[in-house]
Amino acid sequence: MSSLDPQISRQLREDLAPSVLRSVVQTFERDVGRLAQELLAAARAGDAAAYQRAAHSIAGAASAVGARALEREARLAMDPAQPEPPNILLPRLMREAQAAIAALKQMLG
Repeated sequence: MSSLDPQISRQLREDLAPSVLRSVVQTFERDVGRLAQELLAAARAGDAAAYQRAAHSIAGAASAVGARALEREARLAMDPAQPEPPNILLPRLMREAQAAIAALKQMLG
């Protein structure tokens, strides 16, 4: 199963010039990397508000490119009522981020 929603992937490839798509992928990779570091730092510091903000930003970025599994994990991290602690949730989120980045790069050819 792909890390990306096939319909959104197709739409991105059809609607964006290759150079624009490359820029989108590079921006996504850079932003998600930075946000993942913020999420990790917030978890280590016990800063729930910063943790939720970073998770919210990751969810939004993931949604924009159709990275549904990453979006799902980020939305779990946003939810203070969900039972999984960061040490369980974050490794999954990081794996999904890496998978989404790899799938986006594959779209570039």
